[in-house]
Amino acid sequence: MVRKTIWAVALLLSGLITAPAFGAAVLQCVPYARIVSGVDIHGDALNWWDQADGRFKRGHKPKKGAVLAFRANGPMALGHVAVVSRVLDGRRVLIRHANWSVPGSIEEDVLAIDVSDEGDWSQVRVWHSPTGQMGARTNPTYGFIYPAKAGLHDFTPDPALGASVRFTRMDADRWKGEAAGTASRAAPARILTARADDPAPASRKRVPHLRTDPAILSFADNAPAQRSLSAIIADVKRETMLN
Repeated sequence: MVRKTIWAVALLLSGLITAPAFGAAVLQCVPYARIVSGVDIHGDALNWWDQADGRFKRGHKPKKGAVLAFRANGPMALGHVAVVSRVLDGRRVLIRHANWSVPGSIEEDVLAIDVSDEGDWSQVRVWHSPTGQMGARTNPTYGFIYPAKAGLHDFTPDPALGASVRFTRMDADRWKGEAAGTASRAAPARILTARADDPAPASRKRVPHLRTDPAILSFADNAPAQRSLSAIIADVKRETMLN
């Protein structure tokens, strides 16, 4: 049993399997994006673009409250959806999304950059909170789905959507005045922790005590592994013996 557990964890860390393997045990991107954006679409994220046809306007220009729909790609087999919280310029936006850098995590006001040749947001890179820098992976997208009424809705953690929720929030004002080319690395995002059944914060201006959650560093799957699989397995075995 221990050997199987070690192998499964090693596969996760090496990027051969991804966060969605945990299934409904963690918060998924779809219900989070639906609540925050008000775009009432259900089903896997990779189907949102087609489902929006005839129901919502679609396009390739970022707008606040719009849903950025990602194509299925590599470990992102079911696609992904994120909500634009602020447009910084034609190539940079801040987004809010769930289940990206860490299984079940919520990341608020983190950076996404358009790296497409045509400037149409068909290829993007996304902030990776555990390492405090832009993710190395280039992600193909369909474009933006615009809600009938633009805006952002508060998200209250619900145990039915995932047993544990971690919050990561960037200071949205930190990006003001920065050139697009200087955004590849910056100070790490503030990492917050909360359980799904915790009451919602009284105000978005109030932030819980900040502390680093080791699970975020252990299970982040958006950055490519820089170490060999054998080295990862050795570390997992060592940790298992210590525990």
